[in-house]
Amino acid sequence: MHLIEQSLIEAGLSPIAGVDEAGRGACAGPLVIAGVILKDLNSPKLTSLRDSKELTEKQREALFPIIYEEAISVSVIKVSPEDIDKRGVHAANLDGMRRAVQGLSISPNYVLTDGYAIEGMVTPSLAIWKGDQVAPSISAASVIAKVTRDRIMIDLDTQYPGYGLAKHKGYITAAHTKALETLGVTEIHRKSYANIAKLLVD
Repeated sequence: MHLIEQSLIEAGLSPIAGVDEAGRGACAGPLVIAGVILKDLNSPKLTSLRDSKELTEKQREALFPIIYEEAISVSVIKVSPEDIDKRGVHAANLDGMRRAVQGLSISPNYVLTDGYAIEGMVTPSLAIWKGDQVAPSISAASVIAKVTRDRIMIDLDTQYPGYGLAKHKGYITAAHTKALETLGVTEIHRKSYANIAKLLVD
């Protein structure tokens, strides 16, 4: 168990929820935020758990059902491109994080987040720099958010062929930019993002 969560448990602040997002930097598709309360941070089934970005797609997919099995509660929030454009990605992310905590079936006594503090929440929380690398609860939320979003983008790839969404998952790549220039902007693209806004003006 990592020191942060160990200290909180010793202080009587369990259950602890970890919260993380996937898709903040993408210019297409939803922002997905997950909240996770794990049963046992020392579970041998979770020894390979770490930041989702450090895991392969195969490893993330393998961990996905295990996290659900090893969790007391999991909450997933999806924020649409339209909502992101309306509110701004930071505000939309913070609101999604609050909703992810509220959506847990058990109210946590403490919340750990990766990098961004959750403002306006009664439950005490701590934002940890690179928290998905040091706190298992956040790592678990990171994997749930990433796998959920990747699956959404793969589904969207069939609805919007030619953009390569299944490959780049809506992030800015040379291939994605070329497809946008050729095929145009769709309703799943975030029109408030600079690269998309520029295409709409041009």
